[in-house]
Parts: sequence; structure tokens; C-alpha cells
Amino acid sequence: MTRKPTIALFPEAGFGAGLNCVGIAQKLREQGANPVFICHPGFTGVFAEYGFKEYHLPQSLRASDEATEDYWQSFITTHLPHFKLNPIEQLETYVAPTWEAIVDTAISVEDDLEALLDRIKPDAILLDNVIMFPAVAKAGCPWVRIVSCAETELPDPKVPPYLSGLAPEAAKKCATFKKAYEKATRAAHKRYNEFRKKRGLPQLASGIFLEPSPNLNLLLAPSAIRYDREQQLADDSFVFLEGCVRQETHFEMPDFPATNGPLIYTSFGSLGAIDTDLIRRMIDVFATIPARFIVNAGGFEESYEHIPDNVHLGSWFPQPSVVADTALFIHHGGNNSFCEALFFGVPSLVMPYCWDGHDNAQRAEAKGVGRRVDRAGWSAKTLRAEIVALLEDGEMRTRLKETSKMMQANSGTDRAAREVLRALSEARCGETGTG
Repeated sequence: MTRKPTIALFPEAGFGAGLNCVGIAQKLREQGANPVFICHPGFTGVFAEYGFKEYHLPQSLRASDEATEDYWQSFITTHLPHFKLNPIEQLETYVAPTWEAIVDTAISVEDDLEALLDRIKPDAILLDNVIMFPAVAKAGCPWVRIVSCAETELPDPKVPPYLSGLAPEAAKKCATFKKAYEKATRAAHKRYNEFRKKRGLPQLASGIFLEPSPNLNLLLAPSAIRYDREQQLADDSFVFLEGCVRQETHFEMPDFPATNGPLIYTSFGSLGAIDTDLIRRMIDVFATIPARFIVNAGGFEESYEHIPDNVHLGSWFPQPSVVADTALFIHHGGNNSFCEALFFGVPSLVMPYCWDGHDNAQRAEAKGVGRRVDRAGWSAKTLRAEIVALLEDGEMRTRLKETSKMMQANSGTDRAAREVLRALSEARCGETGTG
């Protein structure tokens, strides 16, 4: 190539996917590409902070960043009671409405996304989302699917259903959940398939909203937590990464006047931070443990009046830099958080509230790299006991040390960038008939 290829990264409107894409973009830039970002409403400036050019969906669509943020906060606040339900109970109460909202987004941005891609003229597109945008498939260039949720997003007879939080051995429960999932998502799926048909794309099977890419699919599923599959995925188009941890700024450790104990980091993501009642109860427990706690409060710092001396609150942290120094990571089971804990050899205490958090919580316990606590029903005594047990589990720490060593020796971001450029080169060779 005589010029730098332009790679457009289009993550979903969530910080997990967005910051995962930052890690890949950093390596693409190092390897000679020109990565740029397409921004959903509310993400203006997020990628520019890391030095990447942003292309924004039109102002008329996004109204204002503040309005978009208010919309999603209202959406999550409405569903807070549903986060205490088990995965199958969440299908009708949370999963179905969320798929309706995702389909709404795909339909509403289509024309503007098509125009934006025509303006960028990318050499390739990286889609980190749970739904296909027809404009991406019809952009006239190779596209790459990034699976930054749990591996369960790609179905297989030996892999539990997506969002179920079930073990592979629970065959009867898996079958029941799969049937209930397809029923709950039927209306959104029918509407989405009608939209695809109008845009010239083939229909998808029940419960499926995003097809595999014919060019390349990247899965953020480290070997330490991977499932056995009945139908093996083709090595040339499906690449499993050992996590995908971005380069982050150094974290300056705050002063903790009360203790010099082990450092514990707590973050439930930008949306999970809305559950201030839960975090307030947890802080009361933290005050009784001889450890230092860093808590991501998102935009809700003012909701906490009495902060113990061993607790430090903040609205945002350079998470990989924080996790690297911790003895325990308490999180919601988001795939980025889970993979970062594994990457740095840190035990996870997973308190899932929705989506693939249930799948990752199950996997943490099954593979002996963490433990799960349900968001409802725990007492101060049980939470304290779980934290202390994880801090004292030397066997788990040894296992995680080996996992960390292997993951860090096989950089997921570096391999992702290399595979993207390889797929782009092969696609170009195919177009010219050379090889």
C-alpha cells in the first residue's frame, strides 16, 4: 500500500466496547494504519482523548450529548428493580425492551451512517456491536466483527445460551432458556428482519441480530475461560484473543490515612454506577475491612455523604492502570472488566446485573478465577466473608498468575491489529486477482 489504510472503528454506545476498540486502534496506529472512530451520541471526545479522529453522527440525530445521557440513565433507572431478577426472569422485563431499543437505534442511524461511511471511504470497518447496521455490510469494503461480550454471543450446541448465566452441563435449563429467549425477542427480531429486507440484507435466524463477518471475527475470550465447542470455528476467519487491554495513563494512588492494607477496586461500569443504593451498602461493609477501596461512582459522587477513610471515590479511573495494582476487582461481569482482571492476574468478585455479566460470573466460578455474589439477598456478613476469602485464596492467585503471564505474552491488541491488516490485504488481493 502506498498510503495508510483508513480503518473505521464503530463501537456500540457503551464504554466497554468503545475502550476495547481504543486498544485495537492504538496497535493499528503503531502498525501503520489510520484508525478513526464513528461516534454514537454522547461519546464526543472519548476517542479524541486518545488522539484519534472522530466522525460524529449528525447533530439533528443526537439532539445533545446531555439529552442522550439522560435518556440512557432514565432507561437504566427504570430497569434497576429488574437487575435483582435471575437471567430468565430478566428476559421479558429487561432483555426484550433492550433489544427493542437497540433495533430502534439501528434503524434511526442507518441513513446518516451510510452518508458518513461514504464520506470517510474507509478501507475496512471494525464493528463492535451486538447488531448489524446494513450500511456497514454494504459499504463496499471488508468489515470485521468484534465480539467484546462473552463468547456465548456465538451460539454452539455445547455453549450455554447467550445471557443465560448457565453452565454447559445444565442441558435442560439451557434448552428452556433458549426457547424463552427466542420468544421474548420475537417481536424485536421480526421488526429487525423486516428492516434488513428493505435494506437488501438476508434474514437472520430466530434470536440472532448479527451475522459473522465473511472477512474476520475477533473474540475477546481468553483461553483460561474458553468453552469447548461442538462446531469448531474456522481459524482463518475466527480469531480468539487473549483479552484486549488498552494502553492507559498512569494512575496516581490516593492517600488512605486509615490503612495500608490490600487495594480493592470496585466498578460496575458507567451504567451500573446508577445503582447508588447498592454501592452505598457496599461502602458500609468496606469500612469494616482492613483494606483500601477505590470505588468508581460514575457521575454520582455527590450521592455519597459519608465516605470512610479507607474508601476513595472518583467519577472515572484509567481502569487498566488501577487493576494492575489491585489485589481484588469487584465488578459487574462486563467482558472488558473480566478480561482486565485476568490479564493482570487479579481475582474477580462478580456481582452481575444484566446481559453477559451473568455468563462471565458463571465462568469466573467454573474456572476458579473468581466468585459470584448476587446483587440481591447478600448481607454485610456474607459480602465481607466473600472479600476476605478471595484475598486469602493463594491457590486461585497462583492460577491467575499463570493466566496473566500467558495473556501478557500474547498481546490481544497487537494480534487484533495484525489480523485486521492481514484480512484487509487478503481482500485487496482477491479484488485484484493477485496473491
